[in-house]
Amino acid sequence: MAPSLQDVASLKDLVNQLQDRINKIERSMKGGSEDMTGERIRMILMGPPGAGKGTQAPKIKEKFCACHLATGDMLRSQVAAGTPLGLAAKKIMNEGGLVSDEIMIGMIKDELENNMECRNGFILDGFPRTVLQADRLDSMLAARGERLDHAIQLEIDDALLVARITGRLIHPSSGRSYHRIFNPPKVNMKDDVTGEPLIQRSDDNAETLKKRLGTYHAQTAPVVGYYKNKGIWRGIDASQEPGQVWKSLLDVFNEKKQQPSTASSVLASVRLAKQ
Repeated sequence: MAPSLQDVASLKDLVNQLQDRINKIERSMKGGSEDMTGERIRMILMGPPGAGKGTQAPKIKEKFCACHLATGDMLRSQVAAGTPLGLAAKKIMNEGGLVSDEIMIGMIKDELENNMECRNGFILDGFPRTVLQADRLDSMLAARGERLDHAIQLEIDDALLVARITGRLIHPSSGRSYHRIFNPPKVNMKDDVTGEPLIQRSDDNAETLKKRLGTYHAQTAPVVGYYKNKGIWRGIDASQEPGQVWKSLLDVFNEKKQQPSTASSVLASVRLAKQ
């Protein structure tokens, strides 16, 4: 009987997992620094503006000792540092153009290779925004012997976002976010960690938000479909209070940890077939 598309997908997944294990072992043999026992995370965090990504991403980063790659911050950092990718991006932006997918993928790859915080994984925030970007990201990771574990979307009704956005406060240098009502800082208008002043973005108003939400929904729907087909998408109800959202995220992470790997399942099937 000819193999089905599901069989082919399972075999591809098996190859990726085995290659990932080989790369980990090779890195461990070369440098002895690869963490073979600690939890790792490689994930996309999606959600409309005000859904709570700025609240949840630092918690995920702390739990897994991973890097948080917010693409806007990453782009500004590379431009400020004058890296080749940053200079190329700056030239395009000065001419009024959009930074290419190749440059953005290159920046992510550079972070994964050179940012020590990324040794145990990453939370990618703000990218990909198109199916083509998602496919190119997968190709870059596959070349490194890696693949995404999760694509998590924080879901919330648009009407609820207006109240959230108009009360949102931001710590500019870290990206940490607060809310005047739902998640206030310990000291009014001061960051909990550094004590530095918080700001409210000028575009955090209802009219601008509606335009941003329209763009978000148009861009995100195809990307969600892409990751659903990959079997790694999960939706989280972001209308809950932040502590409950975090609990829902932990449930997703624990669910993944408890699942037998595709490699183990396929190899077990092979053993049974031989008996």
